Amino acid sequence: MRPRVLVCLGATAAQALPGRRFRVSRERGEFVDSPLAERVTATVHPSSISRTGDEDREAAMAELVKDLEIVARELSG
Repeated sequence: MRPRVLVCLGATAAQALPGRRFRVSRERGEFVDSPLAERVTATVHPSSISRTGDEDREAAMAELVKDLEIVARELSG
């Protein structure tokens, strides 16, 4: 199986698949080269949003949605 797009959810998955140098905080939503799929990216794990403070939760959710919209555009193109 070779998926077109692989999305790693959270730092653990991102470091296990794209590699230890990948930092979700710095490179989320960007595509990296990988033998695992045509396109590989990472974003925060959705559960991390529930651990953010109330004042930051809406912004964190918006960032996650933005990352997933990038993936959706990649799949539709």
